[in-house]
Amino acid sequence: MTNTDHLETLPRPTRQRRAIAAVLDQADDFRSAQEIHEVLRAGGDSVGLSTVYRTLQAMADAGQIDVLRSEAGESVYRRCSTTHHHHLVCRSCGATVEIEGPAVESWTRSMAAHHGYRDIAHTLEIFGTCASC
Repeated sequence: MTNTDHLETLPRPTRQRRAIAAVLDQADDFRSAQEIHEVLRAGGDSVGLSTVYRTLQAMADAGQIDVLRSEAGESVYRRCSTTHHHHLVCRSCGATVEIEGPAVESWTRSMAAHHGYRDIAHTLEIFGTCASC
């Protein structure tokens, strides 16, 4: 995926949307809307916080970024791989590792089938403290 491929399904790739996408492309860890807004302001971009929130939500809805709730309940965002995966997140430094969970996938399908559910989706984030912390 190139830096602009993810903008194709969003309405009008405006200067603000491109700036937000660029911040996400450069970040290795999950960032809050406020953190992204601060990076933009520090770089001289005049993007409003509400625009940052709207753009992040549109990107998440389009499947272009991952969003998870931190342990504090805040939504945080990150550009991730396009395949289904889960996250192992450090409580201390925020370092994140994308992980696959075949047992989770099997259990999810089994539980859904057992209860008659179809067209299922799920997320899984595991919080802990990384080896560096």
